[in-house]
Parts: sequence; C-alpha cells; structure tokens
Amino acid sequence: MINFSGWEMPIHYGSQMKEHLIVRKSCGLFDVSHMAIIDISGAESKELLKLILANDISNLSQEYDALYSAMLNERGGIIDDLIAYKIPMGFRLIVNCATRNTVLKWIEKQILDKKVKIHERKDLSILAIQGPSVYKVISKIFSLDFVEKLKNLRSLQGILVDGMQVSKTGYTGERGVEIIIPNELTEDFWNKVLDAGALPIGLGARDTLRLEAGLNLYGSDMDEDISPLECNMEWTVSLKNKNREFIGKEPFLNKKKRADFHVLKGLLFNERAIVRSNQEVFFNDRRIPNGVITSGSYSPSLKKSIALARIPTTNLKTCVAEVRGKRVEALIGSPQFVKEGKLIFKEN
Repeated sequence: MINFSGWEMPIHYGSQMKEHLIVRKSCGLFDVSHMAIIDISGAESKELLKLILANDISNLSQEYDALYSAMLNERGGIIDDLIAYKIPMGFRLIVNCATRNTVLKWIEKQILDKKVKIHERKDLSILAIQGPSVYKVISKIFSLDFVEKLKNLRSLQGILVDGMQVSKTGYTGERGVEIIIPNELTEDFWNKVLDAGALPIGLGARDTLRLEAGLNLYGSDMDEDISPLECNMEWTVSLKNKNREFIGKEPFLNKKKRADFHVLKGLLFNERAIVRSNQEVFFNDRRIPNGVITSGSYSPSLKKSIALARIPTTNLKTCVAEVRGKRVEALIGSPQFVKEGKLIFKEN
C-alpha cells in the first residue's frame, strides 16, 4: 500500500506483471474511487462548462454521453484532464484526485453570478472493469438484455441500471466499462465482479497499462505549464464553433500558429534499460539535450522498455536517452504502443 494523494492505494495484489497481463488477456477490476466526482447543475451549467473546458460540452446530446477534455488556465496550461458526462440534472466531471482542490477552486472562481450549483459526490465510488473478457464477466451480473444494450453503445457512451452509471470508458487501452456506484453498494458489487471471474488490479499495473496505451498521467506528462499541443491532446480542443470562447483559447491558438513547442512522442527501446521520468533525450552524441522523458517503464506486453518523451518535432528515426549515465538508443514514433492487446506503435 502507498499513499496516493491522501488515499491508501494497493500497488499490486501479488504481482504487478501478472495483473497487467490479466487486463490485456482476460479481465481486471480496479477501484478508482480516489477520482473526484463533481456534479454541476443549474440553468447556466452548460454555459459555464463551455467556458472552462477546451472540448465542447455541446457535443453531448444524450444522457450519460461523455467526452474527454482539458481544463485550461489563462496561459493555456492544463489544470486537469477529465471526463465530462451529461446527466439528467446537468453534468458530471470526473477529475484527478491530485487536482481535486485546484479544480474545485477554479470552477468556483469562474461561476461569478452564474446560476450554477456544484456538488462533490463523496457518496459515490468508481469501479473499472477492463479487458477483452469484460462482457463475459458482466453478463454474470447484469441481465443479457442490458449487456446487449451496452455492447451496442459507442465508446464514451453510458447507461443507467439499478442506480449505477455504467459507461464504456477506461484508461487501459482495452475494452471495458467504468461504473459509478453508491458507496453502500460498492463492496458487495466488487465481490460479485470477482466471483464473476475478474481479478483485482493495483496501481502499478494501472500505470503500465495506461503508458502502453499512450494515455497521459497528470503531473508527469502534463501540468499547468504544458499546452495540449505539447502532450498529444490537441484533439481534445474543439475549435469547430468559432464563436465559442473558452479559457486558454487565445494562448492555445497563438502557440499553434508560432509552432514553437515540443511534442509528445513514443520511444521504444530494444536494449534493456530502466527508463524513468526526467531522463534526458538526445538526437546525437552532443551533450546538449533535445528533450526529456515524461513517463517511462517496462512494457509487460511488448517485453521492452517504453517511454513518452517531449521532444522537438523531428523526422529522425532514433534518439538516445541517458539512463543512469549510459546512452541507450530508442526508436521514435507514435505516442501509443498497445491497443486491445495489439502493437500499434508506428515508427517515424
């Protein structure tokens, strides 16, 4: 167990490596109740979210639809990356536990005289069921009719059942669902999922799974000084409605126009190396670093070390990372490595 932003979290339940591969090959169960759940309601809740989210909340047409978005500051840096849901009484944000206080204060600052109410849902928990066998597992818990409805939903859509919000979301690169559930039902439901064939997964495997999928970790791959342009999140910034003004829009557009930023790329190492955050990246043998690793680890799926690195835009095929004083060569490519158990890394 470790302290994770005030939460006692299991690193693993026996073997981090085995847990990682369980999610890739079968089905794993995560308790992610450390994430903060914030409900926003009121006549002007939509207008508020159009202002404070870089993605456009207007794109959510049906209840329990979701979108992934950055919340930007006035400089265009990322306050948090989050999931926003449309729910019957308004909207629901799922934010990182490490940014919880910052996000709440930021939202309150932007409300001013708007007709908006904020309610942090400490009465709710979040469980994630992830892996190729997810439907086999949940078909032992829910009705077959419900499971078929769920299968027919698109990614980032959800449905309500028995007082639980079940959404086709996750942070592993696998098929799966996340379930928002009343606290008093959580322990019983957790046990039902385990009885149905899933296995518990700790924080360690959650990190290697998200890294293989090329998904960012707040505080490592992005923070309040990093633009979406610099962490592979440009796609989450909606510019379709040219009349929509959102916080951080002008510095985002200015940075994009100047093209003076580094980008987040994937590094794949053939040589054995322990790759970690903040190690320097070089394009040649000169002692001047060209970039930095933001996240790095051993990939249990690929049996190689992988990393995300923030580097200048380049057509080079390889770079060198300095690992414990040793130069180790890596292939440069897309910042995604594995999706649904398959290698998707593309070299430059």
